[in-house]
Amino acid sequence: MTDEAHYQALGIPTDASADDIKRAYRQMARKYHPDVNTSAEADAKFKAAGAAYDVLSNPEKRAAYDRFGRDWDQPRPDPVQDAQWQGGFAFDERDVNPDMFREFFGQRFGTGGRGQDQHARIEVALEEAITGGRRTLQLQVPEIDGSGRITLKTKVIELAIPKGILPGQQLRLQGQGGEGGDLFVEIAFKPHPIYRVDGRDLHVTLPITPWEAALGGTVRMPTPTGPVDLKVPADARQGQKLRLRGKGMPAAQKGDLFAELHIVNPPKMSPKARALYKQLAKAQPFNPRANLGV
Repeated sequence: MTDEAHYQALGIPTDASADDIKRAYRQMARKYHPDVNTSAEADAKFKAAGAAYDVLSNPEKRAAYDRFGRDWDQPRPDPVQDAQWQGGFAFDERDVNPDMFREFFGQRFGTGGRGQDQHARIEVALEEAITGGRRTLQLQVPEIDGSGRITLKTKVIELAIPKGILPGQQLRLQGQGGEGGDLFVEIAFKPHPIYRVDGRDLHVTLPITPWEAALGGTVRMPTPTGPVDLKVPADARQGQKLRLRGKGMPAAQKGDLFAELHIVNPPKMSPKARALYKQLAKAQPFNPRANLGV
């Protein structure tokens, strides 16, 4: 372990489980989200938590981070593994031992074999996965020319992002791998500042005022395809979830969008508002600590 900054940003130990990481990120996001906490310190912690979650929630990134620290994403070519392309990763012929390279790949390079299946991983925005889109990938792949010399070849691939694709799913591009093999592109989602993905369902923390919670009414809330009006029931509770059917990830059976209510007090009350609260305290006697015996 060479660096623990990401673990510290989420307040977790270095042996934390995947569930621990997810739970810690949710707590940090709720506490320091810009809609809830407007301080400069909160903004910095929110961004740090997002960056930490992006690395630690991915087993491959986390393993690289645990080994190399803050330089975990610097290219480190390994000719004994399938080429992995992300953020400009490419083999450098200066780092490849030709004998090892030929011994490992054998006939799959230039000698009549089927070719080598290769793998890549890209991150897409949630909105891009919902609407679909296109990506241009530039991959540098090693090949052996007629004289047996290893060179790097740039391959440009147009990739279609299907509407409704989910993290972990793979796209297969036939014939786009090494020497005619297939290229498998795994999809990952970039951390989103508002939405959390759970299968095809989406979750959002929705701040509301104490009076909106008490009286109910219609509030404006975001969705990935544009804001909508949401009806909040009277006497709404902290943490109560309201469902918007069909507003999640698109598919034959669409996912839902869940709004989790978060009651937020005004940063500062006016004298008139404070007087009204005093009247409310007299008109509505209530002890929320009664079950504690006090």
